[in-house]
Amino acid sequence: MTIIQKSIVDSLFSQFGVPDISHLSIREVGKLVAQIENESGEEFIHMEMGVPGLPALSVAIEAEKQALDAGLATQYPHIEGIPSVKTEISRFAKLFMNIDVTPLNCVPTVGAMQGSFAALLTAARTNPEKPFTLFIDPGFPVNKYQLQLMDVPFKSFDIQNFRGEKLRDKLETFLREGNISSISYSSPNNPTWICFSEDELRIIGELATKYDVIVLEDLAYFGMDFRQHYGKPGVPPYQPTVAHYTDNYILLLSASKIFSYAGQRIGMMITSEKLRTRHYPNLRKFFSNEVLGHCITYGVLYVTTAGTSHSAQYALAAMLKAVNDGIIDFVDCLQPYREKAKIMKTLFLKYGFYIVYNDEERELADGFYFTIAYPGMTSGELMNEFLYYGISAISLAITGSENPNGLRACVSFVRMDQMAMLEERLKAFQQNNR
Repeated sequence: MTIIQKSIVDSLFSQFGVPDISHLSIREVGKLVAQIENESGEEFIHMEMGVPGLPALSVAIEAEKQALDAGLATQYPHIEGIPSVKTEISRFAKLFMNIDVTPLNCVPTVGAMQGSFAALLTAARTNPEKPFTLFIDPGFPVNKYQLQLMDVPFKSFDIQNFRGEKLRDKLETFLREGNISSISYSSPNNPTWICFSEDELRIIGELATKYDVIVLEDLAYFGMDFRQHYGKPGVPPYQPTVAHYTDNYILLLSASKIFSYAGQRIGMMITSEKLRTRHYPNLRKFFSNEVLGHCITYGVLYVTTAGTSHSAQYALAAMLKAVNDGIIDFVDCLQPYREKAKIMKTLFLKYGFYIVYNDEERELADGFYFTIAYPGMTSGELMNEFLYYGISAISLAITGSENPNGLRACVSFVRMDQMAMLEERLKAFQQNNR
């Protein structure tokens, strides 16, 4: 017996007009699940949306209120960011990554989403002989949607069988063709939660320099590899980053995840000095300038949003100053994700599931995401079957994974008081799917 009538699930899914549920986007899955909840009256275990589930830092809220009270809502923000936020981003880079960048190299963006859009587009225009972006998958599917929107070609490969030194050979099979402008990935990774080792980051950095490609490193989940504590300013260990191994980098950070400030859409872009000031003559075909940093800021950020929310910049500056000064340990604030992931993974393994992506020679960290599969079921079959038990997740198929059997599980919206419910539903699932 299932938790939710199959007829309800099947009828609502049929309205989406697609034969395979694994092809639904994240937002479409969210919409379908909301409809099922409404019609069935059953509460779901929501694992489909990667949305922060922790309270925002009060220091940010107060700073934003003060900015609004001061009348900043009537003023346009500077495209490159207010001085205080640029200074604090620069300090954060030194204190938590041990990299030296001046405030000139630090720009607030409308979330990491806008940062990736600007970086991907500009990098793809740097050299007419290098039109392709290379994605190390699985990855955030929206980044590919961004390129499709811009009609920019890309290539990709699944990292699962190319960890460690194998990564070098795999990357070189693409890079030696001479048509790759940038490499894009996330670490900790959305959706798998794998984290690149120092050796893997060194490989990426060395090859980026050798083949003169730009690395777009998504650090949206900065500090959330909880196997190490990256929350002490100026004290090792530092957040691993490719910036230690090449000057060809653009780093993208998000206040949404690390500071639980998703609603105000504020992120950070950090570009190396060498890359920010580099001249690419081909950029003049698309922008009024050929300097990469200028083109990103005034060629893309300006024409898309004309800057980042003024008050949100003050909020970000306040959060960064608090963590830079050691007043707030942002990693400690994020521990509930670790605690929930540990419990949830234990439950899934107990009832016959297995983890699809594991880290190289290390146990996968407990964090924001993990990947699961069930013996004998494809991702579409498992995703559909889960709905009958009031559990939602997304297919790895839309993330660039070549594994046909996995789902991404996000812990953020699952409450501690739902863990017993999750166990009951997984137990029923196993009994009906032996």
